[in-house]
Amino acid sequence: MAPYAVAHLKLGLLLKEKGFDFPPGQRLGVYLTNTLDEGFKKAEVLPLAGFITEESNSAARIKKEDPIEVVLGNPPYAVHSANASIRQIHDPLTGKTKTKRTWIGSLIEDYKQVDDKPLEEQNPKMLHDDYVKFLRWGQWRITQTGRGVLAMITNHGYLDNPTFRGMRQQLMQSFSEIYLLNLHGNARKKEVCPDGSKDENVFDIQQGVAIGMFVKKPGEGGETRIFYTDLWGLREDKYAALAEMKLPSTQWQEFQPVPPYYLFIPQDTSIKIEYERFWKVTEIFQIYSTGVKTHRDHFVIDFDMVVLRQKIIDFRELTISDEAIRNKYDLSDTRDWKLGQRRKLLANDNQWDKSFTTCLYRHFDFIPYYHHNDTVELPKNDIMQHMFGRHNFAIITTRQTRDQWSVLITTRIINHKSLAAYDTNYLFPLYLYHKGLFEQEELTPNLNPNFLEDLAGQLRMTFVPEGRGDLETTTGPEDVFSYAYAVLYSPTYRKRYSEFLKGDFPRLPLTSNKALFAALVSLGAELASLHLMESPALDKLITRFPVAGSQVVEEVHYLDSARRVYINSEQYFEGVPPDVWGFTIGGYQVCHKWLKDRKGRTLTFEDLHQYQKIIVALAETIRLMAEIDAAIDAHGGWPMD
Repeated sequence: MAPYAVAHLKLGLLLKEKGFDFPPGQRLGVYLTNTLDEGFKKAEVLPLAGFITEESNSAARIKKEDPIEVVLGNPPYAVHSANASIRQIHDPLTGKTKTKRTWIGSLIEDYKQVDDKPLEEQNPKMLHDDYVKFLRWGQWRITQTGRGVLAMITNHGYLDNPTFRGMRQQLMQSFSEIYLLNLHGNARKKEVCPDGSKDENVFDIQQGVAIGMFVKKPGEGGETRIFYTDLWGLREDKYAALAEMKLPSTQWQEFQPVPPYYLFIPQDTSIKIEYERFWKVTEIFQIYSTGVKTHRDHFVIDFDMVVLRQKIIDFRELTISDEAIRNKYDLSDTRDWKLGQRRKLLANDNQWDKSFTTCLYRHFDFIPYYHHNDTVELPKNDIMQHMFGRHNFAIITTRQTRDQWSVLITTRIINHKSLAAYDTNYLFPLYLYHKGLFEQEELTPNLNPNFLEDLAGQLRMTFVPEGRGDLETTTGPEDVFSYAYAVLYSPTYRKRYSEFLKGDFPRLPLTSNKALFAALVSLGAELASLHLMESPALDKLITRFPVAGSQVVEEVHYLDSARRVYINSEQYFEGVPPDVWGFTIGGYQVCHKWLKDRKGRTLTFEDLHQYQKIIVALAETIRLMAEIDAAIDAHGGWPMD
């Protein structure tokens, strides 16, 4: 007997033991079905077992026809959903394959609209997570009935992630009351309780979770009432609290989400008004772009420039077959990139040798890279042309944050994961290069004239178009850049505006205080020099690598009591402070990530020295972040004036 049939029989017998007497001919109303498939009857008998056909027909009737007033569940959380949103349909008559949305995929399309406009998200794949599909199905089914309750425990990302703003608005339009219990426990975001104590997940997963209860009352219209509360702490404490929790006695906070994001987490509106007075980074810089997407990092990026050059030489050598190159370097065709075609184009390019450079692959990790249209799928040349082989600076940040919001400086090309592992990385260059009179190359600041007018007006300074000013009567683009970099590294700024930094590009406050501006320019310039690995302070090492050996990175771990970072069972860096070891940027733990990326490699003398300089850079970053806050506090504190 099939496992489902056995479970069905056991449940029926259990109910009978409890005194429930089934009327003649009535069965237990539990059915085997895939919820996310559209309900339709199949009259044919399936070859494996007749009862499966009966199950399918019965479940289809329930899903399609019978009123359902309660939908409960703990659906799977999977961005790469097992329940397809689109399917490839082969037409045997024409021989062509067409793409068609599945039934649930069509329903999800409603979540890609907000205020009757498209979301315009570059990558809305999170809306196709399994848990989103189950919530969407429950919303659809309760709406069909006209009344009922939808209650699910799911990933809590939909509460405040900007990609889900259409989903949140749709839920508000469908239900009379919404109750949101945020259980937190997000290890990826390193969540801790408001008092700094440990916060644990109720499940053995890294992703934080929430319980959402959505109530639809018949005939009710008007504004949806939304209630929210948090549950922090250790797992066992959460279990105990949940066992005792009742809807009427829970301390809910009622609030009303507002456009454009319709967040399902209450916000301090006074701080919001303050924050929205600042200049958004996309308003400050005139052009910007996401990082490069090579679609073949393993081929165009390599720790060893000699190895990278040989790859490209082989790629151009047409006496080697396409199949040999494809197999040797694991290269696959895509819709817009065909290996054979690209090899011929690169072989005929007389300037091919000029495309070797280094990119900022990860924090403090400058790796050889081949930047060429015929090897890189999305080179983003409209922006990267201002960085490749140029004197320039750029800020890297994110629009929305799954992990920890941050910002980084670069003078190099970046890829799409240089700053943050899970969020789209955006590059904002300081200067733009273009051809001027007589084809001479000129540069202009990539800064909005209205922003510069506001800045110069507040400071009562004249803006000079290149370099730095004297900070008494003049200021320049590199001063503005350093000032912004300092403010964005202020711990108080990051904490005070954390809710807003999760969901949109950062905003920059200006000041009319010349002394504060000058202090922050100095601190920001020092911080930038450290992050570019150019500061003289980096030569004052605070660690040692005392044990001789293979220098092969095998297993990276930190021994807190000895302040050692081991790369194998015998060799280690000694004198690494705990706060430096744990320091993260954009969700990456920098000291761990740099070594982890070199697992299996033998560290050279230059590698050992570079890692020790990174430790200095992080220690100095921690010091400077405190000094930035101290400078702001000394001149009046937040909000900055």
